[in-house]
Amino acid sequence: MKIRIRFFLVLGLTILVAAWKAHAQGSTVSGRVTGPDGNALPGVSIILKNTQRGTTSDADGRYSLPSVQATNGQPAVLTFSFIGYVSQDVTVGNRTTIDLTLQTDDRSLNEVVVVGYGTQRKIETTGSIASVKSTDLVQTPVANVAQGLQARVSGVQVTQNSAAPGGNVSVRIRGTNSINGNSEPLYIVDGIQISNSNPSDNVTTLSPLSTINPNDVESIEVLKDASATAIYGSRAANGVVLITTKRGRAGATRITYDGYYGVQKAAKTLPVLSAAEFGQLENEVFRNNFYQNPASLGEGVNWQNLIFRQAPIQSHQLSITGGSEKTQLSLSGNYFNQDGIIIASNFKRYSYRINVDHKINDRLKIGTSILGTYAINNGVPYGSTSLGDADVVSSSILGAALGAPPTLQPYRPDGSVFPFGEQANGQYREVTNPLGLAAVMNQTNIRRTLANFFADATLLKGLNYRASFNIDLQNSLRDTYSPRSIVSRTDLNDNSGSGSKTNSNSTVLLHESILTYNTTLAERHSLKFTGVFATQSNLFNTNTINATGFPNDATGDEALQLALARTVSSYRSKEGLDSYLGRINYGYRDRYFLDLTARIDGSSKFGANHKYGFFPAIAGAWRIIDESFLKNVNWLSDLKLRGSWGITGNAGGISPYQSLATVSSSGSDYQFNHTYLTGINPSGIANPDLRWEKSAQTDIGLDIGLLNNRLSFIVDVYQKTTRDLLYVRALPLSSGYATITGNFASLQNKGIELAANARILQGALKWDVSANATINRNKVLDLDGGTTQERFVTTYSILSVGQPLGLFKTYVFDGINQSGETILPGYDGRLGGHKLKDINGDGQITAADQVITGNPNPKLIFGFSTNLAYKSFDFSAFLSGSQGNDIYNQARFAFETPLGQRNLLKGVANRWSATNPNQEYASAAQGSRLPVSDRFVEDGSYLRCKNITLGYTLPQIKGIQRIRFYASVNNLFTITKYSGFDPEVNSYAGSNTVLGVDNLVYPPARSVLGGLQVTF
Repeated sequence: MKIRIRFFLVLGLTILVAAWKAHAQGSTVSGRVTGPDGNALPGVSIILKNTQRGTTSDADGRYSLPSVQATNGQPAVLTFSFIGYVSQDVTVGNRTTIDLTLQTDDRSLNEVVVVGYGTQRKIETTGSIASVKSTDLVQTPVANVAQGLQARVSGVQVTQNSAAPGGNVSVRIRGTNSINGNSEPLYIVDGIQISNSNPSDNVTTLSPLSTINPNDVESIEVLKDASATAIYGSRAANGVVLITTKRGRAGATRITYDGYYGVQKAAKTLPVLSAAEFGQLENEVFRNNFYQNPASLGEGVNWQNLIFRQAPIQSHQLSITGGSEKTQLSLSGNYFNQDGIIIASNFKRYSYRINVDHKINDRLKIGTSILGTYAINNGVPYGSTSLGDADVVSSSILGAALGAPPTLQPYRPDGSVFPFGEQANGQYREVTNPLGLAAVMNQTNIRRTLANFFADATLLKGLNYRASFNIDLQNSLRDTYSPRSIVSRTDLNDNSGSGSKTNSNSTVLLHESILTYNTTLAERHSLKFTGVFATQSNLFNTNTINATGFPNDATGDEALQLALARTVSSYRSKEGLDSYLGRINYGYRDRYFLDLTARIDGSSKFGANHKYGFFPAIAGAWRIIDESFLKNVNWLSDLKLRGSWGITGNAGGISPYQSLATVSSSGSDYQFNHTYLTGINPSGIANPDLRWEKSAQTDIGLDIGLLNNRLSFIVDVYQKTTRDLLYVRALPLSSGYATITGNFASLQNKGIELAANARILQGALKWDVSANATINRNKVLDLDGGTTQERFVTTYSILSVGQPLGLFKTYVFDGINQSGETILPGYDGRLGGHKLKDINGDGQITAADQVITGNPNPKLIFGFSTNLAYKSFDFSAFLSGSQGNDIYNQARFAFETPLGQRNLLKGVANRWSATNPNQEYASAAQGSRLPVSDRFVEDGSYLRCKNITLGYTLPQIKGIQRIRFYASVNNLFTITKYSGFDPEVNSYAGSNTVLGVDNLVYPPARSVLGGLQVTF
């Protein structure tokens, strides 16, 4: 009996212990998550509240989370969340199976968008703000964050000035806002303010935005109207782009790999004369029968095939996110490597990101964002801005490839580059072997660190203080070397071989103190007060040494002291900006909203009488959908009317010290008693009244949602007038100065923006589309106080009061001078040469016969994207385009001029002759120059398929949350009438006055790539 009792006691104790252990370990909870339509929701986040543990649903919406148990006496709660759906907390209790239906957040009333110095619910926004998802930003393989915005946001024109790896990009938000200054928007990365470029940048300049990894970006908000941008005052006239990087979240740690590899090739080459056709042309030009039997020369060397190549592109990123309720962490490392489709060009970037948020207690939070980049750019020469036609052939690798005689050879027998001066008895010294230009080293190494440190403190209920300390450190080293080996042996001299080193350092320090107070009165009135003090300091210095005359190429530019001649130069600048601002946001019943903003900025760059500028704004919104007279209109799900007015400024029009009297070296030496001395002379006249450029903008917007927001539309109409533009006015020579910089000019931009989104299918097959279009018109209102009505900025581009910026003004091409016709005096006309129209009928060709023949400003820019998903498959396509803009094809001008010693475009084979009296191509003539006419003004409209992507997500594998494979084609096709390499072009980069000019910039590539995304 005792044995039995002992046995049952031991058995009972064993069962109790097992039960206790089972209870302590918790149970496994599983289930399925669906949407309101009953379809599975993959990728739903399921987190055990107040822990770091969690999981995500698979492609069928199923999930499983082990060891779910109560903690600290509190029941276990699972939080289900998914973008676009209302998050839900579910108490587990004794359940092991929980199936859940998430409801769509159709009206997105509580969706938070980033605005200046804070966030707002989408319902509260009164300004014109557009958002871009991170998934859209990296849909195409881009090295530059700005490239990802192209055609995705209405009112934003992104021009890929150069498609070189890391190439130059111009961004215009609601048009060009300056003449001499910078029209690029202000970019703010996690609170750190940066600029895309400077007015002096040229098309070959590496874009500063290329040093930021697009894969690190969580979201981008584009602030377009004065209400949204006025909070940034002096730097907001060109719009603001807010970039938020990915941060950690409480819950399970996630490790994600995202990578792709692909190949690129030139999308187009230009047809040129064959060797046989070139030989015949040379014989006609020089009349010396240099090529005795041109027909026997055949096709000759295809120089474009020698400089273009199939080039790889790849990106690999590893990121880790996670954390607890107190500390969240996000880490990432990225390697990006893009070889250019032109030999010797490459862009390589190594980057890392560290974002940390730590909650010390309920009242204090601290954090940091650190982005580090090391970029290496190897460039080749292209995109000449010389107005002559010779420079493009000798200093641009593309021009050299087009103009290189196909009768010459690229290499010596030993494999070295064969200079043209050593071939054909030196006849072709004026053109350059393009392989020699590829041998010229032009490397830029950039180290950049963007760091933000902040502390967030809750002082009282509703009262919050945030202190932010930001730094942008950038160091660049540019190395160049042109070797002796590419110089013809007969041309070698003491100056052969040239190199340089330029070291530049930039330090931007910014402190911001932000005080915010939130309160609600009588549950109807919401009030938010924001006050900010900011102080910024910009330090810049650069040092350059140039050297010529090297004994050999053994050391390149690493031993400049070996050169016979050396020059050095240095520059340093410092500028400061202090800002004070306040903003009041008021809302009544989430139906009526009013925002008031005022900012005062003081800049060291402006004159003593106008250091400070005042930038106010007012905006309001009315959510008409919540009015009683629309409550029974079921098909209308959202309707909001917005209106705003404000003034923003631009300090980017000038460099430091322009308001002061300045002196500089004369640029040449003076000889006194057989001693050379450098002279110093006055170079700039003081202007104590130099002040801010200011843009006054009015915006009216309408947000419409239909059919439970399955269709949504946004319409904005705006007018922006920019006055006190910084402009250089000519002075009489008696003043002792040539020019003075002052606030003389003014511009106007007005336009319409349209955006539409549709969720067409939401069942097993999901299909959504989005589109946007922008119509912008600009006009010069004044240049220099009424003195000048029109002036040429190039031989074909003008600034004219009452007209858009950068119009083309040329002669009008009227065919070819034929036998028996009268050749009008006044230009270098000849039989078989270009004939020009006598516009004013005075019997001669003069400047009075030049008329406006083209407009580089597009009438319409647009974008369209579509996304489809069925089970585990996804498909997306993205198109962009421009309509109504003209391009001055300066390269065509150069390669249709039949003056000898260079190859020409294929059409010149049909040139005029006595037996071929055509009306297009001039006859050959030594040293002839074609007149600048509208023959070279072409329609630059285009429609481009920028990306097509097909992806497949594997069924969930144990230990792996998600695996997705995809294939992508970029720049699949371009529909255009333009005859050049590409219609998206501007050789003058970010210029505000010379637009739409093609002088052979780096052409875009067509790429095919495959990618892999894995989350653990």
